Amino acid sequence: MADQVFNIGLGRVTELYNRVDTNDPANSALIVVVLATAGLESDAVLKDKDTLTDLVTGTTAEVTNSGYARKVLTDADIVAFTPDDTNDRADLDIPDQVWTGVAAGDGFSRFVVCYDSDTTGGTDANIVPLTAHDFVVVPDGTDVTAQIGATGFFRAS
Repeated sequence: MADQVFNIGLGRVTELYNRVDTNDPANSALIVVVLATAGLESDAVLKDKDTLTDLVTGTTAEVTNSGYARKVLTDADIVAFTPDDTNDRADLDIPDQVWTGVAAGDGFSRFVVCYDSDTTGGTDANIVPLTAHDFVVVPDGTDVTAQIGATGFFRAS
């Protein structure tokens, strides 16, 4: 479940997830980005960031370890959106994320789920950060796994 929802994502996470799920637009995707421990700004500062460019401007930075790369999740990678009418909520899920053989270097502190409306032509200035999750890892050359809980990465109720 989200530890933090960015202000730009308030009220929008479910809709943007659904857009990826329905392939509207065709090149939309969720992007998973990991933030480095060193220089990580406070939650109060981070929640005001409106784009991925904004997020990694200032002292906050994306990790640069060998073996790390952003994850791009398309409609084929996510569970179809279905509202939970019984419990009057929406739970959004993504698969566990695995990075293979991540070398020592930057410590991992948060993973961020973002929305990109055009993976073929967009830039970080077009990627919208949606949720941030505590993810404290010190890479040592082994695989790193972000386990997404049973309730998914986001719940709206």
